[in-house]
Amino acid sequence: MNDYLFNIFELLVRIFTGVIFLFQGYDKLFVVKLNQVVDTFDDEAEKKHIPKTLVVLSTYYSSLVEFFGGIFLMIGLFKPIVLTLLSLDLIMVAIAFSSLEAMWDMKHVFPRLVLVSALMIIPPHWEFFSLSNLLHYQFNWPWL
Repeated sequence: MNDYLFNIFELLVRIFTGVIFLFQGYDKLFVVKLNQVVDTFDDEAEKKHIPKTLVVLSTYYSSLVEFFGGIFLMIGLFKPIVLTLLSLDLIMVAIAFSSLEAMWDMKHVFPRLVLVSALMIIPPHWEFFSLSNLLHYQFNWPWL
């Protein structure tokens, strides 16, 4: 099989995943607004004795990581760091929803988990169409 097909596969999965996270973060930041997201979970969290500070911090973390992580994934910059932060985001979401409701619908979280996991196991040499690759090979920046 030609190498370019692996490069295109990596690009497709990375951009698709980035778009999903970008728009999820965008909705929280600019459409619904962070205060409304906090208010949505605050009543239920209060019943479970979860401090409001934790709800606020996790909402801000989740929203910012999803928005900027989506952008960085789409352009292909800092992929290992972004995937780590998005993995922590997914773990946080799983813990939050599980603590609020024992049986919660995973139809939105599980596909993201599969996509992030796939990007983690795709070999780095498949990542050809990315800003990290361009900067690494054009300017010899090895840390990318």
